[in-house]
Amino acid sequence: MRPTILTEKPAARQDSGVVVHRLYPAERSPHPAPGLPQARLEARLSLDFSNDSGTTRLVGREHFGPLIVQKPFYPDGRDLCQVVVIHPPGGVVGGDKLDIAVKVGASAKVQVTTPGAAKWYKANGHISQQAIRLDVGASGLLEWVPQETIFFDNAHVQIDHRVEMGKESSYIGCEILCFGRTASGESFTGGHIGQRTRIYRAGKPIWFEQLRLTGGGMGMTGSLGLGGNTVCATLVAVGKALPASTMDTVRESLGAIAAGRGHLGVSQFNSLVVMRYLGNSSETARRIMLHCWGLFRLEMLGRQAMVPRMWNT
Repeated sequence: MRPTILTEKPAARQDSGVVVHRLYPAERSPHPAPGLPQARLEARLSLDFSNDSGTTRLVGREHFGPLIVQKPFYPDGRDLCQVVVIHPPGGVVGGDKLDIAVKVGASAKVQVTTPGAAKWYKANGHISQQAIRLDVGASGLLEWVPQETIFFDNAHVQIDHRVEMGKESSYIGCEILCFGRTASGESFTGGHIGQRTRIYRAGKPIWFEQLRLTGGGMGMTGSLGLGGNTVCATLVAVGKALPASTMDTVRESLGAIAAGRGHLGVSQFNSLVVMRYLGNSSETARRIMLHCWGLFRLEMLGRQAMVPRMWNT
């Protein structure tokens, strides 16, 4: 097995006073040379936010391996802290394991995004895993808005996403899933993807969804699955219930953006709203997602639409 060379950088003390210890792989490739299998990596990131007299601060930051955040940003006011989760290798190969935990304290407001698309490479005989744990305290807010996720052909991936919400808290989470690199003429004809998403409010489950897809299988081609489409997007918002007139406006505006390219649906269940897109264009999915997010942001949170700077770079 090819050895993984780790370079240790000196521990750095952040503004919060938390010591961060960093280990980085010296080299990483999704296509190891013949006879030299790629060493598997584990990475963990834990973030803790707190409301400090109206300013949300990153008060705890711990990580191991190539999964980090840089300094916090405040593009939407001091009450909302934005962080960008960075995975330096740029992609996940078979056998890698990523763990992300975010804790948002009472009345704190946080937005988490990524600098680019997440890439899940060919399995190479191993399963890649990602576990996401999000905890939003009472009256807190968390916007979980990563950019696209691209599953390369023959990827084997397991993703578990869990959100715990406190009383009167709000959550907006989105995902854009792309199956195969269609721009390069690649489709998702082999491999397996398993994804589970759970949302709890005050300890009670309010959303459960499970996805199981086999490359080239009925889930990819059947009418009860993706129907032959290569891109699906989902936005889930939990917070203040929206009036029927707002829901109608959302449907009309999203339909105009899609312009008949793909399928759209928006539903509300009490204080939970779900938007879905199914089609073949990641760019259309992105435009729909950002527009819907902006509308929900204004109506549910009283905040103006704000596209993260990273989405425009």
